[in-house]
Amino acid sequence: MSSKFNKELQILVRDNVISPEISSKIEKYYANKAEGKPNSLFMIFGVFGALLIGSGIILMLAHNWDDFSRLTKTILAFVPLVIGQAMAGFSILKNKSNTWKEASGTFLFFSVGASISLVSQIYNIPGELGSFLLTWVVLCLPLIYLLRSHAVTLLVIVTSTYYAVQVGVWDYRCHATPWLYLIFLLGVIPHYWNILKRNVSGNAVTIFNWILPISVVVALSAFVGNGDVLGFVMYIIMFGLLYNIGRLSIFKELRTLRNGFLIIGSLGSVICLMIFTFRWIWEDVPDQFNYDAQEVYTTIVLAIVTLSVLGYATFKKGIRSINLFQIAFIIFGLVYFLLSSTGIIPIILMNLLVFALGMSAIRIGANKFNFGILNFGLLIISILIICRFFDTGMSFVIRGILFVLVGAGFFLTNYIMLKKQKVKKQ
Repeated sequence: MSSKFNKELQILVRDNVISPEISSKIEKYYANKAEGKPNSLFMIFGVFGALLIGSGIILMLAHNWDDFSRLTKTILAFVPLVIGQAMAGFSILKNKSNTWKEASGTFLFFSVGASISLVSQIYNIPGELGSFLLTWVVLCLPLIYLLRSHAVTLLVIVTSTYYAVQVGVWDYRCHATPWLYLIFLLGVIPHYWNILKRNVSGNAVTIFNWILPISVVVALSAFVGNGDVLGFVMYIIMFGLLYNIGRLSIFKELRTLRNGFLIIGSLGSVICLMIFTFRWIWEDVPDQFNYDAQEVYTTIVLAIVTLSVLGYATFKKGIRSINLFQIAFIIFGLVYFLLSSTGIIPIILMNLLVFALGMSAIRIGANKFNFGILNFGLLIISILIICRFFDTGMSFVIRGILFVLVGAGFFLTNYIMLKKQKVKKQ
């Protein structure tokens, strides 16, 4: 318990707000509560310590690696793995602290990867980087639930994303769809859901609220294939899914900056839709849709999942709780597939949609007294106006007037919000 808190208790006792007995009980309550709570800083240093120890061992062995016999190399290749397994087993059997489990899990995770790569190098076993990453993730995925380790979960997500991009994008010899990435993602979800239910505002949940949508955004590129234009459709639907997940009731009391699903979903939707406000993107849309079956199936599955999440949110909160960001992907899909060949109409509709999203963000920010969301809406409208400067023939006078109006809008809107917030506090 902090010294500042103790001083506050002493002040309350001195001013006869609480009795000394109550002060003593409060001190004991928070002292007992702090005993069962893991030291986050100590846990972080434990994980980094495990990383440094593992790196140091590898560097020492690498310095004299060529002087060892094959048998010695093989033994040394398995030494980190045995040590990591012993540490993890000790942590589980003795029910050690979370710091022990996080450190041992991190060490064992990298030991598995080091052992696989060393054995392959010693015996000249051929293989692709994708297959190496696949084996590594498959072997380490159970550690998440054996050790209940957040660090291992984070490492599995990062390695799985690397595997998806390597197999589906970077492998120039043979591009393949990394379907197993979806299995790995589903394997991580139960652990995330468990910690989400226990403490939605925890730091671990916040990290996963950002790392999971980032992983999905990066990995989706491996499922796009050669259909660049349809790839935009897939991404817009996916960003709609992320935003709708961020709007679920479980995240209701969460601060906006802790809700990575909401922020990435809204930013991604606006950026993709902003691209479709230009004329050139619609010129690349084919008159007749003839896509690969995989791209069509992926798009359909994404749309079904997103509509299911939207339907669930509507059922729980009611139709009035739905905002424009949640249904923007539906509007875009209708315009893209039904009106793409109607000349300038889809361009006008996309400009109106982006403008409406900006106004919607302003309204949400004003209702919540959230300056970040409010200015995000103003920024959307400002960028939309700037974009139109490049493909319209407006005079410099009109452009200057528009800039002045937008700047005045920024100032006045924030000023009015600030005044309302002061009145509300009074």
